[in-house]
Amino acid sequence: MTSEIHRWLRRDPDPETRSELQRLLECNDQKELEQRFSGRLAFGTAGLRGVVGAGPNRMNRLVIQETATGLAQYLLAQQVNAHSRGVVIGYDGRPDSRQFAEDTAAVLTAHGIPVYLTVRVAPTPLVAFGVRHLNAAAGVVVTASHNPPQYNGFKVYWGNGAQIIPPHDKGIASQIDAAARSELSMMALDLAQESGLLTMLDSTFYQDYRQALGRSPLLSNHTTPEAISLAYTAMHGVGAEMAEALLKDAGFHQVYSVAAQREPDGRFPTVHFPNPEEPGAMDLVIAEAAKYQATLAVANDPDADRLAVAARTEDGHYQMLTGDQVGVLLGHYLLSRTTPSQSLVGTTVVSSSLLQRIAHSAGAHYYQTLTGFKWLTNVAMEKQSDERRFLFAYEEALGYTVGNLVWDKDGLSALVAFAQLTAELASKGLTLWDRLESLYRQHGLHLNAQHSIALSPGAPAIGDALRAAPPQQIAGEPITATTDLKRATIQYSDGRQEAVNLPGSDVLIYQLASGDRVVVRPSGTEPKIKCYYEVVETVQEQESLEQAQQRATARMSELIAAHQSSLG
Repeated sequence: MTSEIHRWLRRDPDPETRSELQRLLECNDQKELEQRFSGRLAFGTAGLRGVVGAGPNRMNRLVIQETATGLAQYLLAQQVNAHSRGVVIGYDGRPDSRQFAEDTAAVLTAHGIPVYLTVRVAPTPLVAFGVRHLNAAAGVVVTASHNPPQYNGFKVYWGNGAQIIPPHDKGIASQIDAAARSELSMMALDLAQESGLLTMLDSTFYQDYRQALGRSPLLSNHTTPEAISLAYTAMHGVGAEMAEALLKDAGFHQVYSVAAQREPDGRFPTVHFPNPEEPGAMDLVIAEAAKYQATLAVANDPDADRLAVAARTEDGHYQMLTGDQVGVLLGHYLLSRTTPSQSLVGTTVVSSSLLQRIAHSAGAHYYQTLTGFKWLTNVAMEKQSDERRFLFAYEEALGYTVGNLVWDKDGLSALVAFAQLTAELASKGLTLWDRLESLYRQHGLHLNAQHSIALSPGAPAIGDALRAAPPQQIAGEPITATTDLKRATIQYSDGRQEAVNLPGSDVLIYQLASGDRVVVRPSGTEPKIKCYYEVVETVQEQESLEQAQQRATARMSELIAAHQSSLG
């Protein structure tokens, strides 16, 4: 390991990380050195993400330069026109992001690949938009999204504007490994600009995205925007300027931004964990909403590709909507504004099944994928046609895409669409809660929950154990169908079997006789499994929604307790 450390010190272009590593050597901190040099930060379908620091198992300038070299080599091998199409690069407001983006540009241009680099921080959806808008061969966003401040990341889009999927992830990873053993080439950015290899994307590019959303027929519902008001937070991220502009364009003038969280600040000083799903993360925007009695309290995560919503209740308090509730409301709303029989909507295997019921009821086309927006958008591209146009997709982790301007989750266009939905309801004297109740009464109250179960280190793989001894019931309910994505089959309790057209994945889905569902997804990196539960409760005509909710909540508690107990 010592020789590897000294080789790293010779290659590292950053005096700060060199000094950090030198201090670890002087202190003989073998545990920390082992962690940093025991392996390399893995490159996958989400690119890279990790803690910033020295060493190959951390995010730093040398890792970025090696990663960019691997990407350049892979692009040149896979795309004959990469030299003419180029790569779009953007970055968030974290302390190292601009430097990492510039290093990426220096590497790509040294390989003769043109680069379009944003002049300032950019929301992730703008880069995804820019790949297709500029007909680029790929896109890169330097961002760690909603991870804590010590993290950063390197996210890659392919030339279709969607996140990379296999085999590109493995192909790029292989080239990165080769780059780590080779000399690296860099081009000074001023020279790259002089030679025409570097184009700076100025305010015109940002306006291109803004105007494209403004022209979208899916975002053209200007029904009484003055009927509602919104409190908004960018959560110290990069979304505020564009979010406020888009809302203003759509006629929403009662928008109150949380000043303390409006400007990009990668230290995230007012929020412990900058993920809107985390407890306390929405406190400031809800307080701002209460101050003005706003209809909605809304948040983008720090790179603005996700959207979180809290809505005012009848008693004046604010209640968070789940990602599934926002997704179902948006899906139903967008289907009402199009021709359903010509529309394609989708969710993931762990998201609520309510959108599927709504889509089938409306006569729309529905599809389902593995978790992750890389699947939702790449599969949508395969399934859409002139008779079946892509409309909307979402995942329960606050990700939504409205139309095909951005082939990834986009918290900005989703924000505008959700505000327009809320305003349309208000013009009819209705609220979001009213619309949810009507959907629950028509299709059943769908309650979803997620729980992780820790396993003992070294414990046998739970997925294999469940396949070896398949359960016949969960919480006293017979299992009517088991979907095994590793074997790509659906096994029915009556003996029938069907093939599943999804990529292989260690996921088991149990459908119960009651209509409830349990999804088991073992972690590939930790001794734990993730379990997703869905309870569907019929709302009787004469009863209140609260009564049905109480039954569903009680059933959910019993289901989770019984299932976790069965897993030991």
